[in-house]
Amino acid sequence: MGLFDKMFGHGASEAQKQPNAQQRFDELKRKYQPLVTKVDEQKIHLQNLHVQDNKLFMRGIAPSEAAKEQFWAELRRINPQADDITAEITVDPTMGQPAASGAPARTYTVKAGDTLSKISRQFYGDADEYMQIFYANRDKLKDPDKIQVGQVLTIPEAAHAPTR
Repeated sequence: MGLFDKMFGHGASEAQKQPNAQQRFDELKRKYQPLVTKVDEQKIHLQNLHVQDNKLFMRGIAPSEAAKEQFWAELRRINPQADDITAEITVDPTMGQPAASGAPARTYTVKAGDTLSKISRQFYGDADEYMQIFYANRDKLKDPDKIQVGQVLTIPEAAHAPTR
């Protein structure tokens, strides 16, 4: 399973309930695979990736304006009309830096039977927010579906913005 094989983020559970949503998601994800690769290369943290209004919906945070522009250039290369995708990319140059509050980060030790979705539900009340935990632990995790019992994960504060 790849890094972005599942729909996730605020609104993904509702999206999955729509008829043919997974089929449409898979179709659009294949079309936009180079864009998804660019997201990972540019270290853009996706908060949402799912089907909404029959379009691929992506929301994320780029670490720089240059990374954001790389995203948009790739999107325009794939589909200049952008008629089957909705994308919202903001910039936060402090991404990946420790919180300035001085408060210690929350941690969680993985137990047998845990998944990032299960841990996300426990901390955020929404299993679809698991990518927040994944991004906070990229130094330890290469795939959100491959966590190990005993791993100590950093649990960031919830950072989702509601979908429209």
